[in-house]
Amino acid sequence: MSTNTIHYPLYKREDTDAFFALFQNNLANFVIIAVTMLGMGFPASIVFGKVIPGAAVAVMVGNLYYAYMAKRLALKEGRADVTALSYGISTPVMFVFLFGVLAPANALTGDHELAWKIAVAAAFLSGLVEALVSLTGNWVRSHLPRAAMLGALAGVAITFIAGEMLFNTFSIPVVGLVSLAIILVGVIGKIVMPFNIPASLFAVIIGTILAFALGYQSPTNISEGLANVGFYPLLPTLAPFEGMTYLFGALIGLLGVLIPITIYNAIETMNNVDAMAAAGDSYDVRECQAVDGVGTMIGAIFGGLFPTTVYIATVGSKQMGAGRGYSILNAIVFGIAAMTGIIAAFSAIIPLAAIAPILVFVGMSMVATPFLTNDKKYYPAVAIAMLPYFANYVMTRFNNAAGEVVAGISEGIVPLGQGAMFTAILLGAMTVAIIDKQFKQAIIFSLIAAFFSFIGLMHAPALAINAAGEYTIGYILVAVFFIYCFVKESQQQNTMTEDSLKQQKTAS
Repeated sequence: MSTNTIHYPLYKREDTDAFFALFQNNLANFVIIAVTMLGMGFPASIVFGKVIPGAAVAVMVGNLYYAYMAKRLALKEGRADVTALSYGISTPVMFVFLFGVLAPANALTGDHELAWKIAVAAAFLSGLVEALVSLTGNWVRSHLPRAAMLGALAGVAITFIAGEMLFNTFSIPVVGLVSLAIILVGVIGKIVMPFNIPASLFAVIIGTILAFALGYQSPTNISEGLANVGFYPLLPTLAPFEGMTYLFGALIGLLGVLIPITIYNAIETMNNVDAMAAAGDSYDVRECQAVDGVGTMIGAIFGGLFPTTVYIATVGSKQMGAGRGYSILNAIVFGIAAMTGIIAAFSAIIPLAAIAPILVFVGMSMVATPFLTNDKKYYPAVAIAMLPYFANYVMTRFNNAAGEVVAGISEGIVPLGQGAMFTAILLGAMTVAIIDKQFKQAIIFSLIAAFFSFIGLMHAPALAINAAGEYTIGYILVAVFFIYCFVKESQQQNTMTEDSLKQQKTAS
């Protein structure tokens, strides 16, 4: 089909549902950022005047670029059903930056302004590292089994997205259950809502009305939110470069958190791009990692301190039939919301229980994807790749107290949750190799796991030499066992070949 005949609309009706899913995902992160930083004592002038606008700039840059990529792919392949990649602040990485970078910097310096500069410098450096990692993105993608990558992604979805949001849905059952029913009926059941209102928007409207009518929300929420409405210009700052001197000085220990979480973020982008390829839209993972890195760097230059990533919500947007319009609209709305302080008002007016069901659907879609796009024989690999994120979820929610809180449950929870993305992918990859009887690959994956454990990318709180010694030894022994399996398999193959040759000679 000629590209001249392709009409790829700037916006279509289906983009509305996808916009609300993406907007609420980003909004939830922005609300968490604002509430957490205010709770740490950071003044509103930094939170709403610098951090939120800077984060919004990063979101705007990425959303507009991914809309451009979608149009380019649509014209290249001659089809109008291409969906732009969803993009925003990485939720797991956001928590690490809040509690692993910003909080320690604030505690050590006792200066909110300086702590912000250090965290912004860390974000800038993280973006730079991810941009450099992008040079190897496609190679890594082609050498990692899809079942392992999508299984790890499903682990994130079932814990941080579907699970967490289902908890919030049930926190106010009258609001959450009604909103969830609307989402399930409208998006999955394909039943048209009254006045043809998109299901996600209808769920938010009804949920918010119920919350105010039943007293879960009050006019005080509105006044508190409106108090922060004003004009917050999007202005560049030298903070990333000022904070860099401290990051490579007295606070160099923060690099032990920064480097592994950045590699994790790059892999998260790779996984999410791969999930979209399975859904039908194949984007260049290297370009996406570069965009995420550059978007993070630009956001840091404007005061934001959180790395960005391609969202797993993209597959949900694809199933909704979205194009590129939802991404463009998200960029515009977040730019306006950040500059006017409307984000604070939104976070106060709309109850989380009303918007959480939208993300429950997104999580459901992501959990289903690896099972729908992989052969049944790989289901065990998908399943084992999902499991480390249950431990990671517990760790994230208990933060620094995780060790004490979960010690009575199992001593394995904390080390399993540390570097969960690496553990999930490598365990899944080893399982795929075993299923395919590719023991050479299994040996390589187990040795990689041993190396990652040795330097602290897995099963350890930070980078260090011999960071997780017991796990290093364990993976090495696993590799030795795989060598034995490889030898046995080779012997069996040789025997089968010899028998086949004998049979051919006999027959001749």
